[in-house]
Amino acid sequence: MDSINVLILSAGRRVELIECFRNAAAKEKIQSKIIAVDISNTAPAIYFADKHYIIPKINDDKYIQTIIDICNKENIKIIIPTIDTELLILSENKAIIEKSTKAKVLVSSPDVISTCRNKINTQKFFEKNGFGIPKLITEREIENEEVKFPVFIKPIDGSSSINAFKVNNMKELKFFKEYINKPMVQELIEGEEYTVDVFCDFQCNIVTIVPRRRIAIRSGEIIKGKIVKDRQIIENVKKVINILKPIGQVTIQCMKDKEGIKYIEINPRFGGGAPMSIKAGADSCQKIYKLLKGEKLEYTEDYKENIFFLRFDSSIMLDSEMKKIND
Repeated sequence: MDSINVLILSAGRRVELIECFRNAAAKEKIQSKIIAVDISNTAPAIYFADKHYIIPKINDDKYIQTIIDICNKENIKIIIPTIDTELLILSENKAIIEKSTKAKVLVSSPDVISTCRNKINTQKFFEKNGFGIPKLITEREIENEEVKFPVFIKPIDGSSSINAFKVNNMKELKFFKEYINKPMVQELIEGEEYTVDVFCDFQCNIVTIVPRRRIAIRSGEIIKGKIVKDRQIIENVKKVINILKPIGQVTIQCMKDKEGIKYIEINPRFGGGAPMSIKAGADSCQKIYKLLKGEKLEYTEDYKENIFFLRFDSSIMLDSEMKKIND
């Protein structure tokens, strides 16, 4: 069998994800080169890949063609997006990329991306389908000062908790509404916070659902977490996914309070904390290799529960020519 080479886009700090693909290839006993790309040569993860490229920004006219050229040069079989801003352009150009290369793009349809990327659309999706979600505070309520504080404000197209704030009074709310570009305001939910890692095959069938309790976060990304098999969350997320119909890895944020589950957002990509679920046994990297080998996957919950993950920073050394120094 040909080598099943993987292209990791916007590699950034995704060292763990690269290692997960490398370990999965070893478990499957297959040859696989991991190629990483980024717009910057200071992205740490690119130095852990087998090979890396510096590519244009997402809004550059040469972006898609550059990806196609790399896929053909490196015999790429699967393209893995990792950040929100690249999802829509990849989804809209998926057919062109797959026709021009031997690679599949692990990305959902434009409709799914549009639902997830715009937080107002996400709100409407959950409301329309009867799922719990924090109440949206309307402009009329704000103008009439009928807001019950505290509330939460964030950009409708934001990610990584950038410009997302707890707001305690009307003075703060008016300030942040001016400060944040395209803001939305919701009621503040108090309860246990969860990230749910979901993996679906290329036909949108659910393969794994792994809830993780968020013990501590930094810059919107989990740094301490616990894997749990919460039946209420698992069964509720199944309903969400069966309606949404995404492809590949999906990260769902939700809160659980006395009223039940309330959803915060959906990110149809590998979340920064996805290696926790992968290492617990829900190995979506290995499952991607299996799918590319033509295997059919069934739903499974064969992963460890009640285990903790504590994430930490590390560093690498580069010489003056930006080559890795092995210490």
